Amino acid sequence: MLIPTDSGATLDVEVHGDGEPLLLIAGMSAHRDMWGPELLDALTPHFAVAVYDHRGIGGSSRAEGGFTIADLAADARGVLDGLGWNTAHVLGTSMGGMIAQELVLAAPDRVRSVVLGCTTAGGPGAVDAPGARRLVEAIASRDAARVARTAFEVNLSPEFCSRPGEFERFTEFSARRKVPSAVVAYQALACSGHDTRDRLATIAVPTTVVHGEADEVIGVAEGDKLAGAITGATLERWPGVGHMFWWECPDQTAEVAIRAARSA
Repeated sequence: MLIPTDSGATLDVEVHGDGEPLLLIAGMSAHRDMWGPELLDALTPHFAVAVYDHRGIGGSSRAEGGFTIADLAADARGVLDGLGWNTAHVLGTSMGGMIAQELVLAAPDRVRSVVLGCTTAGGPGAVDAPGARRLVEAIASRDAARVARTAFEVNLSPEFCSRPGEFERFTEFSARRKVPSAVVAYQALACSGHDTRDRLATIAVPTTVVHGEADEVIGVAEGDKLAGAITGATLERWPGVGHMFWWECPDQTAEVAIRAARSA
């Protein structure tokens, strides 16, 4: 469905399953199919799961110029409004985790629990890990094959990347919806300006931070700092797991969301 929001964006949204509402907020350059059917199959017996494309992505409206993470949080709030969800559990990954932080800070009464995955509170060097630099260099080369291979290798652990057929599956899902390079550039600029460090102590909803220890895009130390700044937050560090932890461990990711919801 297409949902117009007060922020001005019209967002392409799908809802799967039946149960307590759960909003998934995707990361930079991702579209809603990148959650993967394995994760959705694990979540939908427990939740009504909303997934959507950010402004400028897929069937959502065009991004007319730059935006901030707070703007994208307003978009997420608009999804809740459009679905008639007064409150929801929220799971955000990478840039989506930044958006989830701004959403719960701006509208704490709308969030029942929040899972912040492979993300950061921002600040100097927060989004300057080796994998992120590799990906920027690949994109600058304008070599599509190099970009696809680099995105696969930096987002997933070496062990997962070695599995037969996973690269082909990753690239097939990645290509399902249009992700304009100009929108990715806007997203990258928004991420570089993200900084919630001085406000995190005000978060009072049940919070879980998840980070793969093999994350090359946002280092695991960022997850440690994020969890340490939120009173009562639960930290889960997953050994040997890369940035896209839900792609590698969908059942384990669903279990985290279920536990977080039960704690609310």
